[in-house]
Amino acid sequence: MASKNYVQSSIPHFDGHHYNHWSMSMENFLKSKEYWIVVEAGVPKPVAGADDAQRAEIEKEKLKDLYAKNYLFQAIDRAILETIVNKSTAKTIWDSMKKKYQGNERARMMAIANKMRIHGENLKDVAIVENIL
Repeated sequence: MASKNYVQSSIPHFDGHHYNHWSMSMENFLKSKEYWIVVEAGVPKPVAGADDAQRAEIEKEKLKDLYAKNYLFQAIDRAILETIVNKSTAKTIWDSMKKKYQGNERARMMAIANKMRIHGENLKDVAIVENIL
């Protein structure tokens, strides 16, 4: 029997910097574990009169959410985690992080671009972004 090489992927760590890179890596990681769906769409709410199969499916989604939250908790620095620990689902954690840090990344890029202009750089926005990257 042929053996398969299995490599355990590491969980991307977020320390408050480079959110866009972290979020892209974390999204890919969660997709590889098949948990991204609960981050993107959330966990469906139980409906009155649901049959056993529907309830079982919701329970499966809740378990996926628990795993996704666990990975997010492992990936996020403790100081940052303390600001989002009251979020109840992987989706609310993700959305909160996105709202808080994605804007900060853009603001940081604009600040760098403005400093470059102040110091005499006569570049178009595209060239500034290329220099930053």
